[in-house]
Amino acid sequence: MDMETKVDGIKLPTGRNLVLSSSPHLSTGANLRKIMGGVLLALLPAVVASVWFFGWRALLIILYTLFCCVTAEAVWCALSGKAVWRTIGDLSAALTGVLLALCLPVNIPLYVPPIGAILAIWLGKQVYGGLGNNPFNPALVARVGLLLALPAAMTCWTPSRGMTENGYPSQENFFRGEDLLLIGNGEMPDAVTCATPLGVAGTAPKISGKTPEALHNFQPLENRELLKRCFGGDRAGCLGETSVFALIIGYFILVLLNLINWRVPLLFIGTVALITAVTHFFMPGGTPSPVFHILNGGLFLGAVFMATDMVTSPITGAGCVVFAIGCGIVTSVIRIWGNYPEGVSFAILFMNALVPLIDRWLGQRPFGYVPIRRKENRL
Repeated sequence: MDMETKVDGIKLPTGRNLVLSSSPHLSTGANLRKIMGGVLLALLPAVVASVWFFGWRALLIILYTLFCCVTAEAVWCALSGKAVWRTIGDLSAALTGVLLALCLPVNIPLYVPPIGAILAIWLGKQVYGGLGNNPFNPALVARVGLLLALPAAMTCWTPSRGMTENGYPSQENFFRGEDLLLIGNGEMPDAVTCATPLGVAGTAPKISGKTPEALHNFQPLENRELLKRCFGGDRAGCLGETSVFALIIGYFILVLLNLINWRVPLLFIGTVALITAVTHFFMPGGTPSPVFHILNGGLFLGAVFMATDMVTSPITGAGCVVFAIGCGIVTSVIRIWGNYPEGVSFAILFMNALVPLIDRWLGQRPFGYVPIRRKENRL
């Protein structure tokens, strides 16, 4: 006999109407391959922008790093007895390879990507049991590891295609005097390095107060034309971080495909903007404007594609809010008061470590959960 029961006015099915099954009870039809493929699609604008601004070597580095990561995953699976083709077929290793490549400078030596692949796949993912068990973003594990082990290779920047043209805004701040003289005379050397906008800001002297010197301390970097170039991507930096415009396109692709929590990048970037704005208002000679901070460094790349990683971010909406704000706070502290000009990678990894605690504190109660009330001992 089919019957119905009521709990708080809600009818619950019983008898034949009650279907028992294991979770998940609702399915979107998505699988790992589709999800990873969607993220790779969202990264395509950044890949195209990197090739446009840094030349065909950028595409070579991206494909080479992708190959190294897939190979590292295949070797691990073969040695551990896992199904090789099924594991690499979910495209997670390929996605890690592209993300890692976009965190590298274009002139990176070719021996570095294989080391990064081992750090990302073996140390960042497989040692924990594979995809879904890793507490840290694999690409960021590799980037930070390479930065600590090979700082010279990871911080040697090649100018973008427009930086060596006469008329580039504040050009004298990014090149050495002898290189700037050759560029001005049209005698382009075979190889030339330059500074990034964040690097220039990080090495500038800090001036307290609101004196005229403080107000003009970062004026060359806050040139409107330079900020436009930074938005488009015509500046020095890692392959995938230079073009904010391309990363915004990738963000909308991820949101339309429902692959990320759209609030996380906005809260991450918004927190950095708020903290740097307040600091810049009270100490204009201590840090550049919030617009400068937003358009430079790996903020957009990290906020859109790293902080939104399904595995290493909180599972609840409230947890994602805390996670994103925490990433923004740590990034701002490192950029403004730390000795390192960039802080996105360290901030995300730091907050990755706190995700289990965030999920515990802000986790939702299971359906049907009734708290047990302990009886008080009375004398």
